[in-house]
Amino acid sequence: MARCDELAACSEEAERINRPFASPAMKAAQELVGRWILQAGMNASRDNIGNVRGRYEAAAPGSPTLLMGSHLDTVRGAGRYDGMLGVLVAIASVQALHDVGHRLPFGIEVVAFADEEGMRFGSTYLGSRALAGTFSPADLNLVDAHGVSLAQAIIAFDGDPSRVAEDRWSGGDLLGYIETHIEQGPVLEARRLPVGVVTAIAGQNRYALTLKGEAGHAGTVPMNGRRDALAAAAEIVLAVEAEALARPGLVGTVGKLDVFPGATNVIPGQVDMSLDVRHSEDAARIETCAHILERAQDVGAQRNVTVTVRPLSENAAVPCSPRLSELLSRAVEDAGLEVLHLPSGAGHDGVAIASITEIGMLFVRCRGGVSHSPAESVTVDDVAIAIDVLDHFIERLAAA
Repeated sequence: MARCDELAACSEEAERINRPFASPAMKAAQELVGRWILQAGMNASRDNIGNVRGRYEAAAPGSPTLLMGSHLDTVRGAGRYDGMLGVLVAIASVQALHDVGHRLPFGIEVVAFADEEGMRFGSTYLGSRALAGTFSPADLNLVDAHGVSLAQAIIAFDGDPSRVAEDRWSGGDLLGYIETHIEQGPVLEARRLPVGVVTAIAGQNRYALTLKGEAGHAGTVPMNGRRDALAAAAEIVLAVEAEALARPGLVGTVGKLDVFPGATNVIPGQVDMSLDVRHSEDAARIETCAHILERAQDVGAQRNVTVTVRPLSENAAVPCSPRLSELLSRAVEDAGLEVLHLPSGAGHDGVAIASITEIGMLFVRCRGGVSHSPAESVTVDDVAIAIDVLDHFIERLAAA
C-alpha cells in the first residue's frame, strides 16, 4: 500500500494523478517498479515499447512461464490502484518465494505494461499488444495532442519503434496470465466479499451517432413543427437505458453529447452523441446493439430527424480460462472465503494477452465501486487477502 502511494506521486500534475505513456512521470514510476522487482529476486528488463518486465527463474531451465501483472499508466485524474495494484501484488507474491529461496516448476514473469488506458494516443493496450505480437506498425503514426507521434514518443522514452515486433513473447511455453485488479464496480462490496474470480471480460461496441434536424428560433417555431435534434437524442438516450435495464448483465452508456449550435434561444439542429454497449456474452451484446440502433432510426423517422451511425470499434468478449479460474476459486477457498464469480465490464490487458495464452483475473473490492477517480480506495486487509490468494494459486498451479 505504501508502494501504491509512492507511485501515485509519479504524476504530470501536482494536484491530480496523471501518468500517460512515455512521460517523465511514467519513467519515474518505472524506476521505482524496477527497483522493487530487483528486491524481489527477479531480473529486470525493459522492452522496446517500454514495458518493465521482471523474471523469476524456474527450478529447472526450459520450464514454462506464468505471466502476471497489469499496467502503470493512468487516466487523467486517476486513483492510485487501477493497474498499479496488480503489478505490486504480483511483485509481492514473487517476493514471498524469494524470501524463502523457493523455486517453482515454472518461471514467473511480472509485466508492468506501459500503456493500457490509451490516454495519450487514443490506442489502448499498446504494451500488452506488443507482448502478444498484435501491435500494429500503423499505430506508430498516431499523434498526441501536441503533435508528437507514437514513434517519436517511444524514442524519447529510450525505446526503439523499429524493434517493437521483437517484444512479442519468445520465452517458451506459457502456463497463462493472471491479473489482479480492483473491481471498478460495486458487486463485491454489496456481497461483503474482499475478492472475486472473473469469468469473462465483456465485449464492447462503440458508435458515433449524428442526428440532424433543423435549427430555428426558440420563440417563433411552433412545437408541432420542430425538428429538434436534441429532443430526438434524449429519446434515444432513454431507449439505451431501457434496453440495458431489460437485459441482465448488459450496460449501455451515452457519455458524450455535443449540441449545435448550442445557443439558449435556438432549437438544436444537430447533435453528435456517443454510444457504448457492453456484455460478457457476444450474442446478447450484438442483439441489443441492433435493437438500439433500430430504435434510433425509428425515433429519427418519427421526429423527422436524420440519424447517421458510424461504428467506431467492436471487441468480442474474452472468456477467462476455466482451468485458471478453477485454481483461483480453490485458492480463494484456501483463504477461508466464499467464492464469487463475476464478469468484468471494463477492459484489461488480458484482452490482448488472451491471443497467446489462457487468462485469469482476480478482482479486489473497492469502496463504492468507484474507479478512475481520486476517490478510488481499497483496504489493507483486502490487499493482504489478494496476496494470500495469489500465493495459494501459485502453490496449486505448481502442484497441478
